[in-house]
Amino acid sequence: MADNNGTTTTNGGEVIHPLITETDDNKPNFLPFVSSYNDKIRPILDAVDKLRSLNVTQEGIPLPTIVVIGDQSSGKSSVLESLAGISLPRGEGLCTRVPLVMRLQHHDKSVPEFVLQYQKETVEIEKESGISEAIDNATVKIAGNNKGIVNVPLTLVVKKKGVPNLTMVDLPGITRVAVGDQPEDIYKQISGIIMEHIEPEESIILNVLNANNDFSTCESISMSQKVDKTGQRTLAVVTKCDQSPDGLFEKVTTNDVNIGLGYFCVRNRINDETYEEARIKERKLFESHPMLSKIDKSIVGIPVLADRLVQIQSVIISKCLPNIVTKVNDKLSASILELNKLPRNLTSVADAMVAFMQIVGSMKETLQKIFIRGEFDDYENDKQMHCNARLVEMLDEFSKELLSSDKFSENFLVEELKVLEEANGIRLPHFLPHSVFLCLLQRKVNVVSDMPVNFVNKVWAYLEAIFMKVLLDCCANYPQLLPSMKKATQNMMEKMKAKFVERVVEMIEMEKVTDYTCDPDYIASYNKLMSYHDKLVYALKPHITLMEVEGYESINVNHLSDVSETTRDQAYDLKMRMTAYWKIVMKRMVDWSALQLQFFIQKVVNKEIERELVNETMVNGGGIKKMLDEPPSVAKKREWLQKSIKLLQESKEIIEQVMDGILAEAD
Repeated sequence: MADNNGTTTTNGGEVIHPLITETDDNKPNFLPFVSSYNDKIRPILDAVDKLRSLNVTQEGIPLPTIVVIGDQSSGKSSVLESLAGISLPRGEGLCTRVPLVMRLQHHDKSVPEFVLQYQKETVEIEKESGISEAIDNATVKIAGNNKGIVNVPLTLVVKKKGVPNLTMVDLPGITRVAVGDQPEDIYKQISGIIMEHIEPEESIILNVLNANNDFSTCESISMSQKVDKTGQRTLAVVTKCDQSPDGLFEKVTTNDVNIGLGYFCVRNRINDETYEEARIKERKLFESHPMLSKIDKSIVGIPVLADRLVQIQSVIISKCLPNIVTKVNDKLSASILELNKLPRNLTSVADAMVAFMQIVGSMKETLQKIFIRGEFDDYENDKQMHCNARLVEMLDEFSKELLSSDKFSENFLVEELKVLEEANGIRLPHFLPHSVFLCLLQRKVNVVSDMPVNFVNKVWAYLEAIFMKVLLDCCANYPQLLPSMKKATQNMMEKMKAKFVERVVEMIEMEKVTDYTCDPDYIASYNKLMSYHDKLVYALKPHITLMEVEGYESINVNHLSDVSETTRDQAYDLKMRMTAYWKIVMKRMVDWSALQLQFFIQKVVNKEIERELVNETMVNGGGIKKMLDEPPSVAKKREWLQKSIKLLQESKEIIEQVMDGILAEAD
């Protein structure tokens, strides 16, 4: 016999689900979908539900879920009521204002159990008649008294004899127009919640459609097609078939909207019908109605729908479980690794001192690797950190810049002639004093005097950037130390740069003071250049004007035709001596700059940086005591990682228990 809630009792008084029939001897007879899957799927489904209750999805691990969507008043809640054999909240307009996770569990006890869970509260519901009120009260607590929606789930656990082992998520019905005190963007809010739930590949979309509507215009179909174009994970349930039977057979057989998992036509409970009465009328409707009877019996009725949902759920869980295991393990390993990388929470000055010296040692070691040993394992993919290669590039650019400054062919001998003219004095003719060569040398040095200083500025800017990057990397776990260590590094680099510039300026001045080299290339180069003197004489003949010197551009000597031979030869000799010597000077500038650069780098890395950091941080900055105060960002991250690890470890234990059970059953 039936009670007012639509459930059925045996002659012995047990409350059973309307999907269970009675045999002649008054014993419950479970429909095939219950007996086939309950024992096998229940432990796995329980595990997934536990993972869901742990909110493991917040860790980026999607769970296999049957998501129920539909336009407002499509009959979603009625379908869920029929599957669960209970009454859900009803009323005008939007009834479902928060996601409702329904966990249906078959159990053998005669008395059903109902539990509502939300946020951190658990409400035990004594009677089926109290379910709607409990859901309404919880919804008001979460979403308020108005008609607004909130993406905070309620979980309703229904343990009842004969119900299919299913877990489904019922989402708010889709509406485009805000009514009453609903927010104006109600459609956008609902769409956002729905898309969040149906987008994961692990989600099965149960699309509830009203038979009265054109399926192709339904909002729920449009949304599901956005994430499941082929329909391979979409199943459609057509309600209110008795109200609009015309053309329904064609709708569900032509499948114009790509429902890959098939259509199911149902008749929900109407008014005060019991669920048993509703199932009987449903069966008669699809057997006797002239149009509806054409629909294949394998896709009609709540029992068939329940059977199919259990099968689909079993397949999707079996398919997803290995991937869930992998993702949980990977996420757990990554979280543990990230937690271990966080700095130890320091509790004493001694601990802080040890940590500080480790930071300094780490920075020193890193700088020695990239600058002195030429190793860049830690920065393999960052070419800017391949320091020796970048420094060589800058030296090459400096060398090319110096070479380009030597205009051998341009205004040939003009400057030398001017110097000779200014050097005339009361003395023996054809005798060149040493001061003439030095005067010319000083002029050439003055032309390039800015280049070495510019090279130092460029190199030092690069070095400072590298030092700061290494400092930030080594000091990342203790940001409270960063200001004092950054200040120390900047001060030290400024001091060393000033010394480097001072030495470069001294080098330039030395090149002006005297001319000296013991390099044999000087004589060899001078003699070779002098061997071209005959070509100069030849080029001064009428109609010639161009002189060729190996390694240089063609030289126009037309302007020298009026110069006396003696003066011209003196100028040529002076030019060739200076050209041969200037090669030595330029090479010496580059070599000397490279040696000084290496010297200062080694001095900074091996000695100065450590001394400056210790002095500034420990003596002047009070940095050691600052290390005892853990930055809020680090503390927050540590707490978050610890919670994440705990959640993932619990998830792993749950999955391992299920997997052990599966393996044991296989044996």
